[in-house]
This record gives sequence, structure tokens and C-alpha cells, in this order.
Amino acid sequence: MRGSIHLFERLPQVDAIPVAANDYALSPVRAKPLVGLIRNSRSHRNEARNAFDAQRDNVLLATPRRRSELPGILADFAAKRVDYIAIDGGDGTVRDVLTCGAGIFGDAWPMLIVVPNGKTNALAHDLGIPTEWTLDDAIAAAERGTLTRRQPLVIAQRDDEKAQVRGFVLGGGVFNRAIALGQRSHKLGAFNAAVVGVTAGWSVLQALFGRAGNAWRRGTHMRLRRSNGEELKHCGGLPADERYLLFASTLQSFPAGLDPFHKVKDVLRLAVFDNPRRSLLLRLGAIMRGKPSQRTLDRGIHLFGDSAIELDIAEAFILDGEAFPAGNYRLTAGPKLRFVVP
Repeated sequence: MRGSIHLFERLPQVDAIPVAANDYALSPVRAKPLVGLIRNSRSHRNEARNAFDAQRDNVLLATPRRRSELPGILADFAAKRVDYIAIDGGDGTVRDVLTCGAGIFGDAWPMLIVVPNGKTNALAHDLGIPTEWTLDDAIAAAERGTLTRRQPLVIAQRDDEKAQVRGFVLGGGVFNRAIALGQRSHKLGAFNAAVVGVTAGWSVLQALFGRAGNAWRRGTHMRLRRSNGEELKHCGGLPADERYLLFASTLQSFPAGLDPFHKVKDVLRLAVFDNPRRSLLLRLGAIMRGKPSQRTLDRGIHLFGDSAIELDIAEAFILDGEAFPAGNYRLTAGPKLRFVVP
């Protein structure tokens, strides 16, 4: 991978516990709720901060420097029966917390708070959380009872279900190159919706005007099977065992007004491009608004949902900004998590 994207050599191991074996997610009973705060000091808007701005006796603050510290931190939060877990960072920090906490909380998490201080905050956008949202704002909202639910993507190895990672936005194929470009855009000062515009525009231009050997026009060995066992059909333009782009998410809304899954009702939703045909890419605007014509779909675009997808992919995939290894995976929607919202 190029840029500053980290490539994991393998998926984390999650020793998931049965739902009935824990009751950490009971509703708060304290007069003053106990908050376990995980703050990523390396996140975009946290780098210039010297101290946490809400030091209170009911906040357990943890600032891990390594992902390997998270299971111990979350186990301590569980033992102390925190009422809320607050995640101060971006989408990658949320991914790491949900992955490392899966073996501790199972399907029964405490209520979650997102403080969006990362370079990309797609989950926060989906939840309607403003950029300047603070922990104090979130606790006040929680006291008003303003909650919503989201289910993360669970990507597990098919031959080892304990090897898994959890997040909200997965991509493969040309998506990887777009994310690498997005990392460079961050260095130029573009974040969130601005990054979407920069990467989408440049990617389309490269794919439209590049020659056959251009990296922006090549396919990736990839096969997808639906929950009924049927392989996703291929509309041509690339070999039958290659696809151009894969995008999967459980989010309900996206930055920059994008709405590719406008008519898809399932929680787990996917967009798959079979090929980089110029006639298809020229209609990207309609596709990203969720309003492609049938003729456009027939050119090689699939917008659909399912309860589970089997994915064989020969190159790394991206989950919430970082890369995970090629392999054979099963994609499902995870448990319903409660998030505090404005």
C-alpha cells in the first residue's frame, strides 16, 4: 500500500463471549454516570491538544499508544461497569475499539459516544454529530435520552471466525488507490467531505482518460457469493474473476450528499463495479445519488443488500482507512449498538 496506510498482516483474534454471559450493557443506575473515555492522541484534531478538556471524577481517561493496549483498557471498563464508552478520534479509532471489545462485551455493549476528532468521521456524519461535539455535549444528550442504533460490519475469515475485524466502511479494488490518494489529500489540508470530492474527481479522471495499462483502470481478482450461495453475476468488461470496485457499508448516510443505496433496505449494503467502462463512469453522479437507470446497471454496476456475503479477494481490502490482507471472508452485520446523538 502507498501513502500512510498501514497494512495489517492478519486479522485480530476475537474470543467472542455469549450474550447471556455478560450484563455490562445495563441501563445507567448511577446518579452521575461513569464514562470510560478512549482518546486517540494521534487523531487529527487531538494532535495540538495538551490536555483533556473535561477532567471530571466520573471520567476514566485512557490514551493508548498502541492497539494492543485496547483489550486491557476495555476489560477494565467492563469490570468497573461503565455506563458509557466514549471514543475520541476518527473512524479508525472506532474500528479498533469495536474490534478489540467484541470479545469482552459480546453483543451487549454499554452506550457509545463518538467525539469526532479524526481525519475522517463518516460514522459521526451518519449519526448527525457536529464537528465541535464534545463529551459534555454528549453526556447532556444522553441524559435527554437521544439515542440511535447502528450495526457495524463484521469481516471474519471463513476458516477461522475468531479472526475478524469490525467497522463501517469497507472497500476493495480501485477503492484502495482512492484511499491512498485521500491520505495524501489529508497532508494538503483536505478532510471529510473535501477528501471525498478530491478523491472521487481525480479517480474518475484517471479512469476515464487512462490507457488500458493504467493502474486506475485495472481489475482485482475478486469473487462474491450471496447468502443463498449464488455467485454475483458479472456483466463483462473484465475477466469473470475480476471486479473493478467493491464498496460495502452499514451506514445510512454518507458525506458530500452521497446516497448510493437510496433504494436498498438491508443493513449490509454493497456497491460492486464489474468494470471501468467509460460509459459507466460517466454516469457516476447518478450512481452515487442512488438513481442509476436500468441501462446503467446493465453496464456493470450492482447495488444490493444481503444478510451475508462471502468474499474471496486477492488484494488487501480497506476498512475505515486501513488495509487488511487478501483472503476468504464472510461479511455480516454485527450487533445493534446504541450511540448517543444530538
